[in-house]
Parts: sequence; structure tokens; C-alpha cells
Amino acid sequence: MAEGDRSAFLAVKRHAVVTGANKGIGFELCRNLASKGVMVVLTSRDEKRGLEAVAKLKDSGLSAHVVCHQLDVADPSSIASLAEFVKAKFGKLDILVNNAGIFGAILDPHAFATATELAGYFPTEEQAKEYEIATQTFELAEECLKTNYYGARRMVEAFVPLLQLSDSARIVNVSSIMGLLKNIPGSQWAKEGLSDVESLTEDRVDEVLKQFLRDFKEGSLKAKGWPTYFSAYTLSKAAMNAYTRIVAKKYSSFLVNSIGPGFVKTDITCNIGVLTAAEGAENVARLALLPNDGPSGLLFIRKEVSCF
Repeated sequence: MAEGDRSAFLAVKRHAVVTGANKGIGFELCRNLASKGVMVVLTSRDEKRGLEAVAKLKDSGLSAHVVCHQLDVADPSSIASLAEFVKAKFGKLDILVNNAGIFGAILDPHAFATATELAGYFPTEEQAKEYEIATQTFELAEECLKTNYYGARRMVEAFVPLLQLSDSARIVNVSSIMGLLKNIPGSQWAKEGLSDVESLTEDRVDEVLKQFLRDFKEGSLKAKGWPTYFSAYTLSKAAMNAYTRIVAKKYSSFLVNSIGPGFVKTDITCNIGVLTAAEGAENVARLALLPNDGPSGLLFIRKEVSCF
């Protein structure tokens, strides 16, 4: 895209929804997009925290470009309410960023910090086991999939009609390097189910996640080849990456991509990492603002295209 065309593209008034945006990467992404003239709906499960986040951005001189709306991505009625708000206020949507997510385990901050320091990056599964950095339960795993994967999927389904009214529709699914299929080492059936783009369907993804939950409940994760640490988070992000490819294929006029923004210092990582939230958000913003000739159906790790 020529520089003049790119400037014209960036000058077009666009509207974005960012989920899980009252703090961390989501908050900094709202700041990033608003500073570029995008009208941003900052969403937060806790409305009070969302309003406080918007107030911070308004203090930065971005008052004309940010509004708040309550959103719980695990609640279909909450998603429907947001969709009605966006339809009534803007009439269309140009950018949807599925950022809301939970870890699906309880981290021990001290053990996590120790293991991270020794690893020099995010701890491996072996290091996680050695330092006992996380506690997992079936209930937490179920909630993680419901939020991270099914929440994002419901958001896409709810907003497709409004995105179809845009001439530059973008969907960015905030994923993780942990969602790479190589992190599901022993379950060939699951890896094949989430990797074959020709046969990928929502039903196929459902089958994989339902089997994972059954095996989790039975205590047979290791025996069945699933990851045994950060299990639900890994599966939720692998499922999100597969869904990205499904949506990209189904809606060829959209640009739909997943991104692992990097090991970012946020609450979900006990504020341990190598990137600031603003740096992580910059990686996400790049995909949200892709020109019309940009890629679709890909997974990025930071700025680089990755295999799934």
C-alpha cells in the first residue's frame, strides 16, 4: 500500500470493541487505537473499573475517542446488550479485539517468579511442575474454556452482522505462544482436530474441548497426552487459533488473525514478563489496523508469522 493510500486508510473513522480492557494489554490497546483516531468501546466485566479506566484515558486527552460498556464474555445476554449498544450508537463495527481471558489456574507468584527467573522466559511444563507454580481444578478449567474460547466465539457470532457493514472489518484474537499445537505433545487426535484447515469446524473444536474436559475430570490428562500444567489455558488458546482460521475462511472479506503478543507484564502473569503492556498492545494494534491488502487466517507471535 502506497504511503498516501495508507494515510487515507488511517484517516477513515473507524469503531472498535476491545474486550477485557480495563487493565493490561486491553487498556493499553484502547489507548493506542484511540490515539490514532479510532472510536473505541472499552469493555470491562466490572463496570466501575471500566469507567475508572476510561477516566484515565480521558486524562490523557482521549475523551472524544473512548466510551465504556459493561461486558462479561461468558454471559450471552451481556454480549447481546453490547451488540445492541454498538448498533444503536455507531451502526457498524470495524474492529473487534477478543482480548478478555483468564488463566484457568491459581498461580503462586513467588514460585512463578523463581521459575521464570531461572528459565529466563516463561517456565516450561517441567519447570512448572518442579516449582509447583500453579494449582488447577476442573471448575477453573471449565471456566477458562468458557471465557477464553467460547466467550470470543460468541463475540464473533454476535458482531458479524455489524462487521459486515464495514469496508475494513478486522478481528484480532489475542492468543499466546502457549496455544501452539506442539504444547499438546501426546494427543495426536487433538492436534489433528485443531490443525487441518480443510476440515476445521466449530463442531470439531467442540469435540476436542469436550474430550479434554472429560479426561480432566477423570484425572487422565497425562495418560491421554494432554498438557498437565496450564492445561485449560493451553487448550483454550489452541482452540482460539483454530477458530481464527475457521472465521477467516468463512468471512473472506474480513481480516482475521490471532496473535501471541509476547510475555507481557500483566495481572495474569503476576506482573512478571519481558514486555510492558503498552509493548504487547502495539503488537495487537498492528493487526487491528492492517491495510485492506493485509493477511488473514494467520497466527503471529509478536511481529512474526508462526506455525499453528
